[in-house]
Amino acid sequence: MTRLWIGTSGWSYDHWHGVLYPHGLPARDRLARYTAQFDTVELNASFYRWPALKTFASWRRRLPEGFQLSVKAPRGLTHAKRLYAPEAWVQRIVACWHELGDRRGVLLVQLSPQQPRDDARLGYFLGLLPPWVKVAVEFRHPSWVDDRVFDLLAHHGAGYCVMSGAELPCVLRATAGWVYLRLHGPDQHHLYAGSYGTPDLHWWSDRIAEWRSSGRDVYAYFNNDGEGHAVRNALTLRELAGG
Repeated sequence: MTRLWIGTSGWSYDHWHGVLYPHGLPARDRLARYTAQFDTVELNASFYRWPALKTFASWRRRLPEGFQLSVKAPRGLTHAKRLYAPEAWVQRIVACWHELGDRRGVLLVQLSPQQPRDDARLGYFLGLLPPWVKVAVEFRHPSWVDDRVFDLLAHHGAGYCVMSGAELPCVLRATAGWVYLRLHGPDQHHLYAGSYGTPDLHWWSDRIAEWRSSGRDVYAYFNNDGEGHAVRNALTLRELAGG
């Protein structure tokens, strides 16, 4: 039986008070409150500052059984170095991923919008990751949308990150035994803005059903955190998709 994980990109937002968190809830208690409602989350803070090894070990202890933590790769790897000479970063990431144990979801590698297609560089990076690390790649430069890139991802067992958001290509490709979906908001001009309407969420529910009928698990994360839209949209999609 396939699995469906639906959550949000991040969990610690002040503006979620009154939406997911009671007013006055201390920041330290937000994760426990979040995990009472959702069974997965995508960590975005790791993009700006990669957590210490002991932090991943702490999450393994604190997160409930069956919870899946997906983690965004650091910008030092993806934006500063653009995957060039990735060995040191890969070693550090893999060590932390090991500490996370059975709470680990997917490692999200979001490439810079200014990074054009480079199959050799991507293939070398993916080849360094052990097979027990699920990795999804989010391409922001349009040159990556090519069947040969999809074949490269499939060869390494890596997922193509399906995207919904302003000026981002929405390509419904599955390159692994699971699908990684990021919903950045329905606004056609601004990323991370707006709330998905019921017709949009029904449409995504149908796509999820198709992926699951093909034997694939699905990870879906809402990144339109403003005004708590991500929370409401995630709950609605979960109800529609039967997650």
